[in-house]
Amino acid sequence: MGRRGEMLAADVLERQGFTLVARNWHCVEGEVDLVARRAGEWYFIEVRTRRGRRYGAPEESLTPRKRTRMASVARHYLAEHVDALDVTWHLSLVAVGLDASGRLQRITVYPDLESEPWEITF
Repeated sequence: MGRRGEMLAADVLERQGFTLVARNWHCVEGEVDLVARRAGEWYFIEVRTRRGRRYGAPEESLTPRKRTRMASVARHYLAEHVDALDVTWHLSLVAVGLDASGRLQRITVYPDLESEPWEITF
């Protein structure tokens, strides 16, 4: 289910003008599902997929601890892969909602965890 969510998220992001740079990138700090660029900015994207509402919305599973780890992974990635010292980067979330039978219901993109999301309903 998680792999399917990542594939759906990648497809939506590419249609929104993002260029995927890495998938499931990991280091000693942890792992990030997708690394992307758009308009010269970097995005470190966690994909959360949930089937039904039994365990809550996908957004609810992104804890403060996971956000902190995402930031550490992003800094580690940038230190290894980007020559520039001053780049704009974002912690992002793509929430994938499936119904109980596994059919896609919605994809919500949070390009920056502090900004308003873009919701795509199916």
